[in-house]
Amino acid sequence: QVQLVQSGGGLVQPGGSLRLSCVASGLTFEEHGVAWYRQAPGKEREWIAGRRWDTGNEFYSEAVKGRFSISRDDAGTTVYLHMNTLRPEDTAVYYCATEDYWGQGTQVTVSS
Repeated sequence: QVQLVQSGGGLVQPGGSLRLSCVASGLTFEEHGVAWYRQAPGKEREWIAGRRWDTGNEFYSEAVKGRFSISRDDAGTTVYLHMNTLRPEDTAVYYCATEDYWGQGTQVTVSS
């Protein structure tokens, strides 16, 4: 059974950083890649980033480009979303996903 389990959200001040984790069981991200989405209160879920290690492709939305990045561990079962220079408008529930599976989501709140 495939599962994606997320951790690492929380409250951070504007300008701060957070790292979100997404741990997979039953698949490897090296084979499937990963996408990150977020959903802010009252808004639709939006795609923000994706990476595939088999092709070397890596994409970010304009809203996060230059501030967020994706990495993975050597085993290929954990991916990270590194979030820097956070802004209040980054407040949302963040989700990791592969083609067929989603994490449970983790809350990120950027506030002073």
